[in-house]
Amino acid sequence: MSPERGGRRRRGGEELRVPEAEFTSYYGRPILKAPVWKWDIAAYLFTGGLAAGSSLLAAGGQLTGRPALRRAGRVTSLAAVTASTVFLIRDLGRPARFHHMLRVAKPTSPMSVGTWILGAFGPAAGVAAVAEGAAWLPERGLSGLARRVLPPVGHAAGLAAAATAPALATYTGVLLADTAVPSWHEAYPELPVIFAGSALASGAGVGLIAAPAAQAGPARRMAVAGAALELYGAHRVETRLGLLSEPYRTASAGRLLRAGRALTAVGVAGALLGRRSRTLSALSGAALLGASVATRFGIFHGGVASAKDPKYTVVPQRERLQRRRAAEG
Repeated sequence: MSPERGGRRRRGGEELRVPEAEFTSYYGRPILKAPVWKWDIAAYLFTGGLAAGSSLLAAGGQLTGRPALRRAGRVTSLAAVTASTVFLIRDLGRPARFHHMLRVAKPTSPMSVGTWILGAFGPAAGVAAVAEGAAWLPERGLSGLARRVLPPVGHAAGLAAAATAPALATYTGVLLADTAVPSWHEAYPELPVIFAGSALASGAGVGLIAAPAAQAGPARRMAVAGAALELYGAHRVETRLGLLSEPYRTASAGRLLRAGRALTAVGVAGALLGRRSRTLSALSGAALLGASVATRFGIFHGGVASAKDPKYTVVPQRERLQRRRAAEG
């Protein structure tokens, strides 16, 4: 009797084959526990990026003398970071947990670092947005003093928020890559790039919607830069990761990422062609915001899908083991 791969032979030449292994579970339990995060964390990824991109848009408007861009960016940034905090607290379960995370700073923990980034960005964005209401205050008394003090304070706060914005835009990518979820973990070089591009594109969308066409120049440039980063990163995660790219190309994640690419292309084209059209610029801005939502949710769903299917954990492990043995041999 001679053994053969995948089976063995009995007397009389009859072959007994061992069935191919199916990756289902480990003694009835999942090989990898899928994330318990729901849609609110995907929304948190989007609103955090929107807050960061809008803050950069506001700083650009401030430094180039475009008040409509500055105002739209500051107000949107405050609204988005407020929503982001709400989504995070909703996931944590109660507000006290967010407060407790601020009691300790762990540089090796993306969640801890992200909480401190959010804690630094939020107040600065809030002061900058409140300063936009200075013109509505009376000119005399304490209100008059606030009317004079708020604009310069708001300018400083706006620049402080913009300085923190790149970290706010990208730390969520690092946070996802730091998990054991296969398609997130393997995409650690690309996720921060995708999230940075998505943040810039969403901020540009706000500017294209809210500002007159004559003031939207910085928003158009942000749209091009953000789209380039977002499309490059998304292409990489769909092609570089081998088997682990599959969840980003199939099912709901694949549909969302394809929609994101299409909306990004439409948004950038409209931004460049609609330089003199307020309507076309606004439609382009809406497309860029929709693209950012689709991309963030697509990345989220792709990671969750890879955690639920055991083959995305087992097959890459075996491939790494085979490469290690080949290198040693």
